[in-house]
Amino acid sequence: MNTASGKKILIVEDERDVVDLLALNLRKAGGFIPVIANDGATGLQKARTEKPAFIVLDLMLPKMSGLEVCKILKTDTMTRHIPIMMLTAKAEEIDRIVGLEFGADDYVTKPFSPREVTLRIQAILRRAAGGGDNETFTAGTITIDPARHHVSVGGKRVHLTSIEFKLLRTLLQRRGRVQARDRLLNDVWGYESVIDTRTVDTHVRRLRRNLAKPVTPSKRCAVLVISFAKSDGECAGFSLASWLD
Repeated sequence: MNTASGKKILIVEDERDVVDLLALNLRKAGGFIPVIANDGATGLQKARTEKPAFIVLDLMLPKMSGLEVCKILKTDTMTRHIPIMMLTAKAEEIDRIVGLEFGADDYVTKPFSPREVTLRIQAILRRAAGGGDNETFTAGTITIDPARHHVSVGGKRVHLTSIEFKLLRTLLQRRGRVQARDRLLNDVWGYESVIDTRTVDTHVRRLRRNLAKPVTPSKRCAVLVISFAKSDGECAGFSLASWLD
């Protein structure tokens, strides 16, 4: 499957050498069309008008920060489905985590390998285009409709990013079985090599919080059963227990 083939990739970055390097590698990857924005405000505008398949977003931008752009895009029904990869400096760990909390799908720290960035973009787009089982199924108070990308808790709609949706569906389909971070990175993100696993932890926390929003405190236990399996005091993976009604 050719995941590139004319797809637009919006690069929101103010460093010209980084832009040129990414754009060159994306074109070489087999047909991606780079769209460039050199500040946050322009990036936000182009995300809405150009309708890219993917956004590469730097955190430190003029006019509007990458975090603010990410937050706006992930709360807008017209753009929340677009995967976002953040570019960060090593010193920006807190901002990186906040970005994931806002709904970014992944991050890469500078300096980075342009080939790795391209491979990650291809993996996420390939996973998004993969389709899969479209049968609606229910687990306790949660109903998932893959065909419409619809999730509800107790009859109330819950808005999830594409990665959160895939993560929830994967955990539901494998209820009661511990899923190691590496396996989730492969099955949900589409990565074939081991990368920084904080991405999985942050998405699990965000998913738990989003699922808890429509639930009354007395029934909150019904959606907070994504557990952290421990080994030698460390988190070894995640599992979903049987859902409570």
